[in-house]
Amino acid sequence: MHINFHDLFTKMQEQLEHPQVIPDPTILIELVKRIRPVDSRNSNEIQQKIQALIQALLLTPTAAYHFQGYVLKLMNHYKQATLYADSGILSLDGFWNQLGQRLGAHFLPLLNDHTELKDLVGRVFFDKTDKYWLENIANEDWSQLFALLHQGQNFQQAKFGIKQEMVKAITVLSYRISGIGLYPEFINAQPEVTEYESPFLVQNREIVEFIENYKKSHQDDLKNTTTTHILDADQALVMIEQCRELVLKTRRAVKRIGVSLSLTYLLSLLEQCLDRIELLLNILVEENELRYQAMAELLTDLVSAHSSENSVRALLSANSELIALQVTENASKTGEHYVSTDKQGFFGMYKAAAGAGVIIAIMASLKILAARLVLAPLMHAFIYSMNYSLGFMLIHVLHFTVATKQPAMTAAALAATVQHRKGSKNAQIAELASLIVNIIRTQFIAILGNISIAIPIAALITFLWQSIMDEPLLNHMKADALLHSLNPFTSLAVPHAAIAGVCLFLSGLIAGYFDNMAVYRKIGPRLKAHARLKLLMGQERLNKFANYIERNLGALAGNFLFGIMLGSMGTLGFILGLPLDIRHIAFASANFIQGLMCTNSPDIGLIIISFLGVLLIGLTNLFVSFSLTVIVALRARQVRFEQWKPLAKLVMTHFFTRPLDFFWPPKQPVEIEENEHTQQKMRH
Repeated sequence: MHINFHDLFTKMQEQLEHPQVIPDPTILIELVKRIRPVDSRNSNEIQQKIQALIQALLLTPTAAYHFQGYVLKLMNHYKQATLYADSGILSLDGFWNQLGQRLGAHFLPLLNDHTELKDLVGRVFFDKTDKYWLENIANEDWSQLFALLHQGQNFQQAKFGIKQEMVKAITVLSYRISGIGLYPEFINAQPEVTEYESPFLVQNREIVEFIENYKKSHQDDLKNTTTTHILDADQALVMIEQCRELVLKTRRAVKRIGVSLSLTYLLSLLEQCLDRIELLLNILVEENELRYQAMAELLTDLVSAHSSENSVRALLSANSELIALQVTENASKTGEHYVSTDKQGFFGMYKAAAGAGVIIAIMASLKILAARLVLAPLMHAFIYSMNYSLGFMLIHVLHFTVATKQPAMTAAALAATVQHRKGSKNAQIAELASLIVNIIRTQFIAILGNISIAIPIAALITFLWQSIMDEPLLNHMKADALLHSLNPFTSLAVPHAAIAGVCLFLSGLIAGYFDNMAVYRKIGPRLKAHARLKLLMGQERLNKFANYIERNLGALAGNFLFGIMLGSMGTLGFILGLPLDIRHIAFASANFIQGLMCTNSPDIGLIIISFLGVLLIGLTNLFVSFSLTVIVALRARQVRFEQWKPLAKLVMTHFFTRPLDFFWPPKQPVEIEENEHTQQKMRH
């Protein structure tokens, strides 16, 4: 690929011949424009354009000399330290202040300081795709380019000016790392730091000593003295590595101690500062190849930071990962109990679901009675919400199971299995397929347990109400409306079921969040130490209560808030003038039989259509909540699973060869194998 750079090299030469002239940045902007690829992810095009620039520098006499001098002169015209120390690194303001600033910048853009090098970076790499093609430049091409620009002993004063700015940035970063390492939030997560000299403080001492040696070395160079100061940042880099290990240790500890948004923010900030200070040290002390790689990485980081510096999405992405992981981690632990592999677990799940079916039938009947009350919409929402919330909490306390609560939990367990990546790719897919078969079977029996008991109990309540009160539970008009709301073809039953699926997904996240909070905020120990509760309950009873709350706070909070979401959705739709409501399979099945018993003339067509609606509602509930949770759980674990097609093929093959495994537990746990020729065998 031939690109002409001769005119630009000539302009660079003119700039160097007139030292008093302020360097013109448009030359650099034009050069980058010429090498910017059309497709930022096309590695062939990127390599061709970079090689075209390298060849032009090799073939044009003095081109590399003029390019080097021009860039150094241009950079020294700007203030640089803040770019190296701050760009691409979270602010010490904290998460909420940063979020507010970034949201504000979307409506009222921030002012640019034209004296800062950051402004030049923004003008040269203005395209949002620049970070992608810079990342895709091969290491050899970077090395070749920087080697050409670094040759000779020219422009030493200009180079030292840039190095001085880097030294300032290293000093700032070092003190910042020391300060963050002493934050109470961080010390609470790693209390042993107080028992020995913190590496966050020691690294500062080593950095200060390195900087002193660096300055003496430069002074000796200026005086041409024979004393040599060997520039050695090894000790500083060792302490940086120790700091990084402590951050990783804290990240691993959050599974045990929980995590908060502020701690997540501090950990992200520390990692960014440690990465940047290591890059700058490598640029100052390393030779040739390592230095060139560090320079390339720094440039890519700065350009990437510029494109996302006001991005709310980038901030949320950087800080939500650890919390999302902790939330889904708690959900996955719970999810393991929702997957049965044998007959004992299978029948145990049926009993738990059947118990929930009794309570669901009562809740559905109470909602019908509450609808008779003449109240303001908000009071109706409150009564419906309390009916659902207290009912779901009772189901949990009695160790019963609502079928649709499972997907949000089992999906997180599925994502945890994907993350572990045991054995070969085929072995991992086989393990996932076995888990999916077990999940489907357990889900099937849970739904069957809910429906098989909820329908007869709801029918019994309807019959007894009519016998005792001498009036139908529902008048004919309301019964017809109730059945119509289940018709998947003439009503919004399926979209409303999808809304319920979203609520189920959110309740799973809420449960994980509160489980995390119970550990992080030490809810159990604090309850045990509560003076007033000690007097009221006695220490022994209080200990049992505190232990129960610590273990079950997430599930109780998730159920309570799930009930509020279900009870308030219709009222929210009424207030907003939108067709918002929920349809949940367990309640739909109870309403189905109650509507049929109270309607004038139920024909066979109405019964079939309504029952089909109930089934579609259930499938939609499960599909939406399961899909959303899998997506969040995989993202939280930074897992990209791309084997969906072979996995689906394996599950379908199992279904056609052993369909009974999806509905009834086999004599031995399901094991699915996949050999090199993608043939499937099922062993039982």
